[in-house]
Amino acid sequence: MDNNFFKDSLDKKVIEQRVSAISQAKVGFYSIGLYPASLAYNSAMQKSNKSLLLATRPGRSLLGAFSEEEIKGMDPRHLVKMRRMASHKENGKSVPNTLEYLIAKCDLIVLSSNSKYIKQDLDQACNLRKKLGRTNVVLSCLAGSFNHDEANNESYVLCEKYPNLAFFSGFHRHGSLRDPVDSFTANFCHPNSLTALIGAHILNQLSPNIQVSPGIHNVEAQYLKAAKNMASIFAGFGYVYHEQNPGILPTLLTLLLHQCLDQAATVSMSRQDREKLYTQQTIALTELGYAIPRIEAVLNKGGFTEKVRDHTFSQLTAMVADVRGSMMLPVTGKPTRNFQAGQALAYGMSKHGRCPIDVKEFEQWCKDAGLNVGSLEGLKALKYWPQIEAKYSIQNHDASMVNLLYKGLYGTEEEKDFAFEVMTQSRELSNYCQESVRHTHSRKYAEALNHIEQLEALELISNAIIADNARKAIRNNDNPIEERELNSDTPAYLRAIDSIEQ
Repeated sequence: MDNNFFKDSLDKKVIEQRVSAISQAKVGFYSIGLYPASLAYNSAMQKSNKSLLLATRPGRSLLGAFSEEEIKGMDPRHLVKMRRMASHKENGKSVPNTLEYLIAKCDLIVLSSNSKYIKQDLDQACNLRKKLGRTNVVLSCLAGSFNHDEANNESYVLCEKYPNLAFFSGFHRHGSLRDPVDSFTANFCHPNSLTALIGAHILNQLSPNIQVSPGIHNVEAQYLKAAKNMASIFAGFGYVYHEQNPGILPTLLTLLLHQCLDQAATVSMSRQDREKLYTQQTIALTELGYAIPRIEAVLNKGGFTEKVRDHTFSQLTAMVADVRGSMMLPVTGKPTRNFQAGQALAYGMSKHGRCPIDVKEFEQWCKDAGLNVGSLEGLKALKYWPQIEAKYSIQNHDASMVNLLYKGLYGTEEEKDFAFEVMTQSRELSNYCQESVRHTHSRKYAEALNHIEQLEALELISNAIIADNARKAIRNNDNPIEERELNSDTPAYLRAIDSIEQ
């Protein structure tokens, strides 16, 4: 999919004319929802609405994401401006904007659909660009979940399937964008640095309260948003259920953050265009705002090193802030919707003394808490988690928290019992946080130290010390100690880890 602001022309005059036109570019938000509608309100509140156009999906309301109470608290003048953004005149009559109208009038389109609709909206937008001869309109999305191919029963990150699709996102707290003095940051990511730079510049004009920075890591940014939506559920659960156990929260939240970043860094390694991403850029990454060109993690595998993660994207401050902010309980206002779903999970598990019988029961708990289940992207992402974990070869020690949450919602009855015990008992949860991040290989040695009286354990540790003294790498130890048979006396956190690894 071609997706850039310029045609393949070397004519300087043509390029200069296009650059001048882009300085007056319009942005279009299609489908609408809480995040883009709040941005539009902020734009109307801070300046004129000439640079922003809106179009709702058929059947959706412009302000449908807001409650009646929230709408009553808005300035009627700003609402009038928003409605002007969403309509235009035809034959002297006001008619609602459509996706086709946005593509005809705008240079940058943000498809704000969720994971259920984004694929069909993207296909429609590409067809309309071709039909209207507007192939230099750049398309972007902000869907924070995984897509699923029903025919092939395959889940994937949309930006990986469409490598040139831009991704736009930042942290949005309920109500923050309707505050005249509050501000927020965002990233506009496109694998071409020039397109990213221009797109961020255009979006940055929407409001003085909005600071948008460019980035090239669209795949990682979209994955990170889906991962943090799942992690936010666990964070919301932790804040409520362990309110009286504040010692566990820092460990839990730190692990949730780090695992989101580590998973995205693993996904980054699978990019088909990874080398090209860094070596074929017109503008150096340091000129986009990256501190250094590349951050890679390596793993020592028996005397040689192998690149296992690419953390370069972690320099996207707004995306990392999005992860952190989504796992925080605000001083005022409401937390994110996925965080609220986690709170509902905590209340339900506390009330019933168990995990939800199935996902439908959990969805009912969310509805009872006043949440729209259709807007819970974290729950949608969790549904496809096993396929995503397998597709991108994400290791258990990089995803132990989401694995535990998955077992609590989708596991067998026995797995739900393990998950409940671990999630609700502070000591079990802290032990799980400590042990589950170890590689399976490394836990072999920890287990040996706990059972040093066993001959096999003593031999394993002795061999490791001898090898270390000789400065030789330990290669594929073929004589690990036998794993202990799990029984009713085995701590719940170990049974949960074993269940996940199996």
